[in-house]
Amino acid sequence: MDGTLLRGRSSFLYFAFVAFEVGGVFRLLFLLLASPIAGILYYFISEPAGIRVLIFTSFVGLKVSDIETVARAVLPKFYSSDLHPEAWRVFSSCGKRCVLTANPRVMVEPFLKDFLGADTVIGTEIDVFKGRATGLVKNPGILVGENKDDAPVNAFNDEPMPNIALGDPKSDYPFMRLCKESYVVPAKPEVKPVPILLSTALGRPVAAVTYSVSRLSEIISPIKTARLSRDHAADASMMKKILHEGDLVICPEGTTCREPILLRFSAFFVELTDELVPVAMSNKMSMFHGTTARGWKRMDPFYFFMNPSQAYEITFLNKLPHDLTCSGGKSSHEVANYIQRMIAASL
Repeated sequence: MDGTLLRGRSSFLYFAFVAFEVGGVFRLLFLLLASPIAGILYYFISEPAGIRVLIFTSFVGLKVSDIETVARAVLPKFYSSDLHPEAWRVFSSCGKRCVLTANPRVMVEPFLKDFLGADTVIGTEIDVFKGRATGLVKNPGILVGENKDDAPVNAFNDEPMPNIALGDPKSDYPFMRLCKESYVVPAKPEVKPVPILLSTALGRPVAAVTYSVSRLSEIISPIKTARLSRDHAADASMMKKILHEGDLVICPEGTTCREPILLRFSAFFVELTDELVPVAMSNKMSMFHGTTARGWKRMDPFYFFMNPSQAYEITFLNKLPHDLTCSGGKSSHEVANYIQRMIAASL
């Protein structure tokens, strides 16, 4: 997985996500304090020893069900942003796919199976007691070295070995030789986004409304921002007033979501106007990731702006034709769902 399907060779950032999302700030601090020890063990003693420290400090005492929730709802977005395009092209073209990784299987399996279509995931198994992780790993231990070489043989048993092997570091060579063809995946440099400055739309004032936003985000927003109250009449009156003054940006998903999906759009916005221009937005973060699943939303802008470079990719799609609006005979839910599909396809 690391260095092959993913461009990055380190899993520390993903352990940090689990520690913070499940265990909170103090668990993340515990991991950060232990990280120098893990690094020394990893580079100067043995790779398994360093990974054991990361697993122990990140997982000990946590409910396995909570780890699984974060693995399904949070990690896939960040794993997918680091996907190696050439490795993915080969991997996705195969019929049956098996992934071998030193990472805890509970942490990576939802992404590999649900999003990449892996049939089998062979990873490090964590020890569990009464539904909580002990911080230890089960035999045969961390899936590196001899354990990594033996795992494919044990997994496929009497079945023929895979036709194609993809790998990265030299430690992958032994198990790669078990397959008919083997390929080393070259490192791919990260593509830096080009910054784009946006002004007002044709000189018209722009305001934004959304369902769930902290008061701090409203204060620091560069454009006027209003919060929807979910009172149909009050919200309609406020939005119509803003539309008379200029253009209006609406965030129709309604709540926080870090999964690589769109939440169902509220249909309310399509009832107010037939002048609808869908816009797809994707924010790019390199180190610190805002929008927590469990934490304080007011901290999100601080996390985002702590990044060395921040960027939003903004794609303006075609304006909806009249026959696809409510005035054209479509229901509000049909229009909202159509816009959602357009934005999802663009993203």
